[in-house]
Amino acid sequence: MKNGKSLKMWGLIMGLCVMMSGQALAGHGEKREPKKAILLAAFGTTVPEARKALDHIDVRVREAFPEIEVRWAYTSGIVRKRLAAQGKVFHSPETAMAGLMDEGYTHVAVLSLHTIPGEEFHRLYQNAQLFQKMARGFEQVLVALPLLSSSEDMFRSADALLQSLPAERKGEDAVIFMGHGSKKHPADGLYLAMNQVLQDRDPNAFMGSVAGYPTLDDLLPKLRARDVQKVYLVPFMAVAGDHAVNDMAGDEPDSWKSVLEQEGYTVEAILRGTAEIPDVVQIWVDHLKIAVAHFKTK
Repeated sequence: MKNGKSLKMWGLIMGLCVMMSGQALAGHGEKREPKKAILLAAFGTTVPEARKALDHIDVRVREAFPEIEVRWAYTSGIVRKRLAAQGKVFHSPETAMAGLMDEGYTHVAVLSLHTIPGEEFHRLYQNAQLFQKMARGFEQVLVALPLLSSSEDMFRSADALLQSLPAERKGEDAVIFMGHGSKKHPADGLYLAMNQVLQDRDPNAFMGSVAGYPTLDDLLPKLRARDVQKVYLVPFMAVAGDHAVNDMAGDEPDSWKSVLEQEGYTVEAILRGTAEIPDVVQIWVDHLKIAVAHFKTK
């Protein structure tokens, strides 16, 4: 008898749960007035002078999408923590999206301002999708691709990089672009592909990376095989931040500049992020346009 009552009670509870779930799902499916936003997600930087590169992107995006709200987020927890110690608050993409959701935004396009679709990008993509699955979450979240997402992106990037070099650079002068690299992610192979694209356009232009392949050590034999006297060092990162200032152009013995000088080359470092090059920024903006064009608001 007691078992029979328990089963009836359990059935009643389950029935109520099903009814409540149905009501919740119905509420989530209610059509809301579209409210769009763009979230620009960069790795971030602690170098004040490097911020101008991100400011350039901000201007370009707002010009391209004057009717859409634009917000910022930094994906690097280390960068956010260091900036917070200086009294400067930058949100993570997740915190920024939670804020947009609380403000009633229904459609969000997240632009990845990373260079390759590596670990940072995939974490951003996975977490962004979760906000669309929440009850009363966004109706649509689209993540625009990072800089190098196709062979066409590589061709356009290589042309923009070479065209932005100093006018006084001579053909026999070598140029090494420094990317970040990632030993743990297959997207690191894009740096090797970019090296080939650059070489096809200019035999004295190379792509290297700090934490992936090819490294500076991999490129040194190629420099020795050419009649090179001078080497330009240029960041292949959105901003000329800590890696560019220290690992590339620093005075420490293991910086790229110091190593090349020890090899007997004259070295000139250019502290300018790719986000300061208009034709490079246009690639990111074009990726964002594709995402925004896929908003479903009707």
